[in-house]
Amino acid sequence: MPNYNGVWSLTTQYQYAVQWQNDHLPPTRALFAGGNSQDVIEFVQVETTGNSTDFGNLLAADDNNIASCSSRTRYIAAGGRVSGTNINVIQFVEFDTLGNASDFGDLTAARASVRGGSNGVRGVIGGGNANNTVIDFITIASAGDATDFGDLTVGRGPLGAVSSATRVCFAGGDVGGKKDEIDFVTTASAGNATDFGNLTAARDSGGGSISSTTRGLFYAGNTGSRVNVIEFITIASAGNGTDFGDLDTGYVNIAGASSKLRGLMAGGFSAADSGVNTIQFVTIATTGNASDFGDLLAVKYGHTGDSNGHGGIA
Repeated sequence: MPNYNGVWSLTTQYQYAVQWQNDHLPPTRALFAGGNSQDVIEFVQVETTGNSTDFGNLLAADDNNIASCSSRTRYIAAGGRVSGTNINVIQFVEFDTLGNASDFGDLTAARASVRGGSNGVRGVIGGGNANNTVIDFITIASAGDATDFGDLTVGRGPLGAVSSATRVCFAGGDVGGKKDEIDFVTTASAGNATDFGNLTAARDSGGGSISSTTRGLFYAGNTGSRVNVIEFITIASAGNGTDFGDLDTGYVNIAGASSKLRGLMAGGFSAADSGVNTIQFVTIATTGNASDFGDLLAVKYGHTGDSNGHGGIA
């Protein structure tokens, strides 16, 4: 905050208070796990740039769009596919402690191509292949099996999910064709999803998603070809997606993780028909194209990512 005497208006006080909070947020650790028959978990610090570092391993090599959600201390990975079979396994690690995942419990059914979000206390996991409408929830701090939360307006997967402190929004996916629907649920209250709006185009195949406290970004995916589009919504206000910028090329099966200020887009299968290990980033509050951040340890696609400081975490 500036060092001078005088009388500040309430507006000035608020602006500097918000800036001070943003400047003093604790470092954010982002984890990326699984994908293309790997069990590797790796991490980066979101506020810096650079290559990822080994964290540990999942319980088994997972290869198909696992869901993730998190609290300030704990990272959850749920569902996916192991050796060609959909699984219902939920597993977890503690962000601050390098090591392998431990068993948490089970989803209500085995499914892959799922996505999740959280408010830092409750994790909400929805969708999946075979036109799955199911939304499950867990209490992140307490290991145990998932409980039925409600249903999406349309069963679909793979889809994207973003979250604020009060809402989780699910978008895109496939059910007999590519979908542009955006649904939302109120995280603290079990019930069926409600229509939110539409993406700028219908797409599937594991487009990514990241969020700040107020804004959710959906990016990449397949509209008939692999796209590089990034779009955003304001999570508190129902409405359609708006153009944000572009990735360096089109991707499917890409993962994301974010702090309250910066979003990372990692790995994926590119428009050039090759898996990549690149990580890109954007500043969520502005609009613009993604920039280079660093590299994953190896090529990853169909993996999952989350952090201990995204928009849904108080």
